[in-house]
Amino acid sequence: MTSFDDRKDAFETKHVRDEEMAFRITARRNRLVGAWAAQQMGLTPEETDAYCKAVVQADFEEAGDEDVVRKLVGDLGAAGVTVDDTAVRRALAEQMVEARRQLMEVK
Repeated sequence: MTSFDDRKDAFETKHVRDEEMAFRITARRNRLVGAWAAQQMGLTPEETDAYCKAVVQADFEEAGDEDVVRKLVGDLGAAGVTVDDTAVRRALAEQMVEARRQLMEVK
Protein backbone atom coordinates (compact mmCIF):
# COMPACT_ATOMS: atom_id res chain seq x y z
CA MET A 1 0.00 0.00 0.00
CA THR A 2 2.90 2.39 0.40
CA SER A 3 3.18 2.68 -3.38
CA PHE A 4 -0.42 3.87 -3.54
CA ASP A 5 0.12 6.25 -0.61
CA ASP A 6 3.25 7.65 -2.23
CA ARG A 7 1.37 8.28 -5.48
CA LYS A 8 -1.48 9.90 -3.58
CA ASP A 9 0.91 12.17 -1.67
CA ALA A 10 2.75 13.10 -4.87
CA PHE A 11 -0.53 13.95 -6.58
CA GLU A 12 -1.65 16.11 -3.66
CA THR A 13 1.70 17.92 -3.59
CA LYS A 14 1.52 18.57 -7.32
CA HIS A 15 -2.04 19.86 -6.99
CA VAL A 16 -1.00 22.29 -4.25
CA ARG A 17 1.93 23.54 -6.35
CA ASP A 18 -0.29 23.93 -9.44
CA GLU A 19 -2.88 25.94 -7.48
CA GLU A 20 -0.17 28.15 -5.99
CA MET A 21 1.30 28.79 -9.45
CA ALA A 22 -2.15 29.61 -10.88
CA PHE A 23 -2.68 32.12 -8.06
CA ARG A 24 0.73 33.72 -8.67
CA ILE A 25 0.11 33.93 -12.43
CA THR A 26 -3.27 35.59 -11.90
CA ALA A 27 -1.85 38.07 -9.39
CA ARG A 28 1.00 38.91 -11.80
CA ARG A 29 -1.49 39.30 -14.65
CA ASN A 30 -3.57 41.69 -12.57
CA ARG A 31 -0.49 43.74 -11.74
CA LEU A 32 0.48 43.89 -15.42
CA VAL A 33 -3.00 44.87 -16.56
CA GLY A 34 -3.06 47.47 -13.79
CA ALA A 35 0.14 48.94 -15.25
CA TRP A 36 -1.47 48.89 -18.71
CA ALA A 37 -4.52 50.76 -17.42
CA ALA A 38 -2.38 53.21 -15.44
CA GLN A 39 -0.47 54.04 -18.61
CA GLN A 40 -3.78 54.66 -20.43
CA MET A 41 -4.80 57.02 -17.61
CA GLY A 42 -1.45 58.82 -17.54
CA LEU A 43 -0.65 58.02 -13.91
CA THR A 44 2.71 58.82 -12.30
CA PRO A 45 5.02 55.93 -11.30
CA GLU A 46 3.90 56.21 -7.67
CA GLU A 47 0.24 56.28 -8.66
CA THR A 48 0.84 53.35 -11.01
CA ASP A 49 2.31 51.24 -8.22
CA ALA A 50 -0.64 51.98 -5.94
CA TYR A 51 -3.11 51.35 -8.76
CA CYS A 52 -1.55 47.98 -9.61
CA LYS A 53 -1.93 46.92 -5.98
CA ALA A 54 -5.57 48.06 -6.04
CA VAL A 55 -6.26 45.95 -9.15
CA VAL A 56 -4.72 42.89 -7.48
CA GLN A 57 -6.89 43.54 -4.39
CA ALA A 58 -10.01 43.94 -6.54
CA ASP A 59 -9.66 40.34 -7.69
CA PHE A 60 -10.45 39.13 -4.17
CA GLU A 61 -13.99 40.57 -4.22
CA GLU A 62 -15.55 37.62 -6.07
CA ALA A 63 -14.58 34.52 -7.99
CA GLY A 64 -13.62 35.01 -11.62
CA ASP A 65 -12.47 38.08 -13.50
CA GLU A 66 -15.66 40.15 -13.42
CA ASP A 67 -14.54 42.19 -10.42
CA VAL A 68 -11.29 43.13 -12.17
CA VAL A 69 -13.05 43.94 -15.46
CA ARG A 70 -15.58 46.13 -13.63
CA LYS A 71 -12.82 48.02 -11.79
CA LEU A 72 -10.75 48.61 -14.90
CA VAL A 73 -13.66 49.68 -17.10
CA GLY A 74 -14.97 51.98 -14.35
CA ASP A 75 -11.60 53.55 -13.57
CA LEU A 76 -10.64 54.00 -17.21
CA GLY A 77 -14.03 55.53 -18.00
CA ALA A 78 -13.77 57.88 -15.02
CA ALA A 79 -10.36 58.99 -16.30
CA GLY A 80 -11.86 59.81 -19.69
CA VAL A 81 -10.37 56.82 -21.51
CA THR A 82 -12.81 55.27 -23.94
CA VAL A 83 -12.68 51.53 -23.39
CA ASP A 84 -15.19 48.70 -23.26
CA ASP A 85 -15.09 45.40 -21.45
CA THR A 86 -13.99 43.60 -24.64
CA ALA A 87 -10.78 45.66 -24.77
CA VAL A 88 -10.18 45.03 -21.07
CA ARG A 89 -10.73 41.29 -21.50
CA ARG A 90 -8.31 41.30 -24.42
CA ALA A 91 -5.72 43.07 -22.24
CA LEU A 92 -6.33 40.51 -19.50
CA ALA A 93 -5.73 37.66 -21.94
CA GLU A 94 -2.55 39.27 -23.31
CA GLN A 95 -1.21 39.96 -19.84
CA MET A 96 -2.02 36.40 -18.73
CA VAL A 97 0.35 35.12 -21.39
CA GLU A 98 3.01 37.62 -20.30
CA ALA A 99 2.55 36.77 -16.60
CA ARG A 100 2.91 33.06 -17.32
CA ARG A 101 6.04 33.72 -19.39
CA GLN A 102 7.59 35.87 -16.65
CA LEU A 103 6.95 33.33 -13.92
CA MET A 104 8.24 30.44 -16.02
CA GLU A 105 11.49 32.35 -16.59
CA VAL A 106 11.94 32.71 -12.83
CA LYS A 107 11.76 28.95 -12.21
